[in-house]
Amino acid sequence: MIIDRTSGTRRLGYPAAAGVFAVGMAGTTLPTSLYGLYRAQLGFSELIVTVVFAVYALGVITVLLLAGNVSDEVGRRPVLLCALALSAASALCFVFEGGLPMLLLGRVLSGFAAGLFSGAATAAVLELARPGQEAHAGFAATAANMGGLGCGPLLSGLLAQYAPWPLVLPFLVHLLLVAGAAGVTWFLPETVGTPHRLHRLRPQGLRLPPEVRGVFTPAAVAAFAGFALLGLFTAVAPSFVADTLGDHNLAVAGLIVFTVFLGSTAGQSLTERIGVRRALPGGCLVLVLGLLLVATSLAVTSLPLLVIGAVCGGVGQGLAFRAGLTAVGRAAPPAHRGGTISAFFLVAYLGISLPVVGVGALTLVLGLRGAGLTFSACLIVLAVAVGLYVLRHPPADEN
Repeated sequence: MIIDRTSGTRRLGYPAAAGVFAVGMAGTTLPTSLYGLYRAQLGFSELIVTVVFAVYALGVITVLLLAGNVSDEVGRRPVLLCALALSAASALCFVFEGGLPMLLLGRVLSGFAAGLFSGAATAAVLELARPGQEAHAGFAATAANMGGLGCGPLLSGLLAQYAPWPLVLPFLVHLLLVAGAAGVTWFLPETVGTPHRLHRLRPQGLRLPPEVRGVFTPAAVAAFAGFALLGLFTAVAPSFVADTLGDHNLAVAGLIVFTVFLGSTAGQSLTERIGVRRALPGGCLVLVLGLLLVATSLAVTSLPLLVIGAVCGGVGQGLAFRAGLTAVGRAAPPAHRGGTISAFFLVAYLGISLPVVGVGALTLVLGLRGAGLTFSACLIVLAVAVGLYVLRHPPADEN
């Protein structure tokens, strides 16, 4: 039940919550275009880049396990404000960066923020929708997530390439955005009817309400495969562009990462028309096509093919991701929606973290191109398997 404090807060509605969600998620990918600069400044390897990225994902997973359902108890607004505070603290770590430990701390804090945003912000956007707006709100939630993730590398790449203080200015800009988002969050209506104080945190595990268990497995496995592709682009695509394809423009690197998330948003926009039942296996098929294009681009050293593969893979990921999130959100009872959505994101973030560290390790033996080709081949096999699985166990479309 939505508590309508004032007519002004009511008018904010789900678009305002989606804007807050996008700002928060943009901060989590802001360092992506800057990893090459950090490598040159601090002298670490591509493996360390992927470890720094995985530390972020570890922070996300930790929060989802410990506090995935906390917004169901204390309310959406307090959790969103806490997530914004963690996002600001992460940005400050990068502003005053003094070496690898501060980078790691900043990424952990960013992961904590993303973990809180994933469940609480998604639930808030969905619950702020008025009758008849449910489909639009569902797209707004997933588009804010992916759009925010895509805008982070684009913003930092443009500022680092064409503005002064490349390792500081992107985070100062994000601090201003976080301050504005906090102001908006303060005036959002609370959507939890009877919030209460949380007495203690305890591991939540992956306990799911019975109503959602049947649909959760195919949706979460498809999300795992799609997020693995996102992890590849977010963690190491700038290095691929610079070292393998020979383009050292940071704005170009940020734009390429942005295209995969833009493709994801486009895929999400098509899900409602296609239907959840067809979007899950269809998304896996398109994801396989995108991976084939990415692998070909690395084999023949083609930047245009990499961009096309990024868009195509992003569309496939978006189709499968929104279909899965929609199916899980429909099946989850309101009292457990935040926790269920957090469990869904937990599986997805396992996909975005573990395989990417493997890529980093492979670069030490095979180099960037060989590691990228090996990763693409493994992910193609996984996506095909997932596609066959969801063809056999599809979630039902809403009647």
